[in-house]
Amino acid sequence: MEFALREFRREDFESLWRIDQECFAPGIAYSRLELAAYIRLRGAFTIVAESIPDRREKTGTAAPGEGSSLELMGFIVAQITRRGVGHILTINVPSASRRFGVGSKLLATAEERLRAAACRSLELETAVDNAGALAFYKRHGYSVVKTIPRYYTNGVDAFVLEKEL
Repeated sequence: MEFALREFRREDFESLWRIDQECFAPGIAYSRLELAAYIRLRGAFTIVAESIPDRREKTGTAAPGEGSSLELMGFIVAQITRRGVGHILTINVPSASRRFGVGSKLLATAEERLRAAACRSLELETAVDNAGALAFYKRHGYSVVKTIPRYYTNGVDAFVLEKEL
């Protein structure tokens, strides 16, 4: 499945919120208000992965209903902090869009933007019981630097991970 990255548009918001609800358990998933606040934070940016229609659909050779329509395949919200450290606020790729490189491309693009903004390092939090996320971040060069007890509203601890840029 092909996809392209683009900047967040206001009309994306409800789809992004639904993706966040699918990707994270209650107590970890953001409320609409929280997600909107993070997207609007000073120094924050949101990158969206959007599917590219099947080539046959673009050329008109697909049968009606065959091929894929545009859909959001994931997103990342990151922030450039005043102390020169980047922060990944959330990265979300629903299960149907995994294994196509969406998460890796979103993360690499955010890292490039943060590096260009003179961020020296990048940090993020993930639930200690999210083995998939932990493996993903370790594959991309992140290391656990500390644990924050009861970080999430459901009482789950978080690992803080960091990567030098």
